[in-house]
Amino acid sequence: MPRCYRLALALLTSVAPGPALGASPADDGASPGVADELTPEERAAIERALGADSEARGDAEVTPPTAQPVGFAAVLQNLNPNMSLILDAAVSYFSSAPLQVGAHDPNHTGFTFQQLEMHLDSNVDPFFRLDANLVFSPFGVEVEEAYATTLDLPAGLQLRAGQFLTRFGRVNNTHPHAWHFIDQPLVNGKFLGGEGSRGLGLEVSWLTPLPWYVELVASATDPAGAATARSFYGAEDLGISGLEDVLYTLAVKQFFSLDDDWSLLWGLSAQLGPNPTGNGNRSSLFGSDLHLRYRPLEHAGRTSVELTVEGMFRSRQVPDDALQDWGMYAQLVWQIDSEWEVGLRHDFVSGVADDYLDPDEDSARNRTAVEAAFYPSHFSRVRLQGAYDRPAWRDEPIWAVSLGLEVLIGAHGAHSY
Repeated sequence: MPRCYRLALALLTSVAPGPALGASPADDGASPGVADELTPEERAAIERALGADSEARGDAEVTPPTAQPVGFAAVLQNLNPNMSLILDAAVSYFSSAPLQVGAHDPNHTGFTFQQLEMHLDSNVDPFFRLDANLVFSPFGVEVEEAYATTLDLPAGLQLRAGQFLTRFGRVNNTHPHAWHFIDQPLVNGKFLGGEGSRGLGLEVSWLTPLPWYVELVASATDPAGAATARSFYGAEDLGISGLEDVLYTLAVKQFFSLDDDWSLLWGLSAQLGPNPTGNGNRSSLFGSDLHLRYRPLEHAGRTSVELTVEGMFRSRQVPDDALQDWGMYAQLVWQIDSEWEVGLRHDFVSGVADDYLDPDEDSARNRTAVEAAFYPSHFSRVRLQGAYDRPAWRDEPIWAVSLGLEVLIGAHGAHSY
């Protein structure tokens, strides 16, 4: 590249941008950019030019070429946030009336438009990032998430503010396109809500300086919402009159690299907040999740085996009593290669008598599901899932089979571990 073009391009970008959307941290800086091709003399010329511009504007200090995007590049970035559309649809058969718990689950025999999700994200400036997830359905448009995240707080701290999925457990703060199975685990829908635990609020997280990965998370959110705060105020929004009326979520996330092929993530979570059954009555929810992954580095294909186990215990105060129940799921998924995947999941939720949320579910429920997925590319997936659902309060089990299609366009980041 001619020297004049290299100088002009370097002045426009003036930075080494962050990793491309969907790239792993290991990819950051792997490919040399324009700045890497500059000679020391060319770098000095750029710095002198930036310094002259800064003096003309009266700036207090000069921003070096390795800072955040400036000028024309920053304008382009702000005008063009990362955007993607993800479509999930399914056709299903149920042997009898289904008892699905997820808002996006197939819930009848026939075709289901699960959702069309639009995701947008961009750095606002060097201080904040904005993320938004809008869900389109036959019933309208929903703002599922819209929150700002800090980018440069000291001491490993980070804040989120807006509407967001709380980081309770492993599945809750993910979206349907990140799930291996077509439907939501039973315990998540029954305890947290069909849309997952989410609300308007504030979250603070701290990445501790311990020798292994430990992150502490705390958030305060609205305790109302039939599909988003089911074990708390739920559909009965009694308002917030003090700190005791807020839904608090606490979590500890730990990651262990056991060796080159094995890794383990272990989390502990709790939610504490009010419920609508009486003055001062409260609900408590405790959970633990474990995710074990085997991914051989020396294997030529993209193969892996993942075991996920998540359990929750719930206690709710009611007049002159306390309702206590629990649930869990365990799933094993084998990613055979870049195109094929198979999985097995078992769900269990206990029942409790006189439950004001689920009066018919006074006994246990078990459900077993198997799935096979084919990935034509990274941007599409076809899933076949069969399930055997056995609610103890029903005379007959529910047999179900679903065929799901998922397609994605646009820029969308890699899913979290």
